[in-house]
Amino acid sequence: MVFAIYAVVVNQIPLLIGQGLSPTVAAWALGLGGAGQVLGRLFYHPVLTRIPVVARTVTIFAAGAITTALLAILSGPAVALIAAAVVAGMARGLYTLVQATAVSDRWGSAAYGRLTSILSAPTTTATAIAPWAGAAIATAFGGYRVLFAVLAVICLAGAAAAVWTRPTAAASSAEAMVAVN
Repeated sequence: MVFAIYAVVVNQIPLLIGQGLSPTVAAWALGLGGAGQVLGRLFYHPVLTRIPVVARTVTIFAAGAITTALLAILSGPAVALIAAAVVAGMARGLYTLVQATAVSDRWGSAAYGRLTSILSAPTTTATAIAPWAGAAIATAFGGYRVLFAVLAVICLAGAAAAVWTRPTAAASSAEAMVAVN
């Protein structure tokens, strides 16, 4: 999932230019997507208190899949492409908070540092290779629309995999306390 999220960010400019936006407007769309990340993060707390951890994770991963697919299929107008970039940014903003709370949501906070360090190795690797690998996929398979379709499938696979995750009893107790407060 993290691979797809970062490949979308870095490869969004060439995708949007290929869909007819000028480089300047494509850069603005990406920047407004960054503002969308902040907006998405503002929605996280209300989501946190109303939706259980697995459903929350699946929903946010699915939102990443839908918004990435939307970027792949839209051809314009520019306003629609910019709006899709902002909504995709909102999904990314929510995702970063899911990533930040993944350990404590599932296993509690007792071993947070150790478990987060284990999770960080593959996510950092995926983040590092995403820009290059995304461009390589686009080049090898016919363009950035194809890349974004592939990335949407990766996000959807992440959502499907998240269905099978379960929090431990300690994490469930902490989640219940958050819901009460």
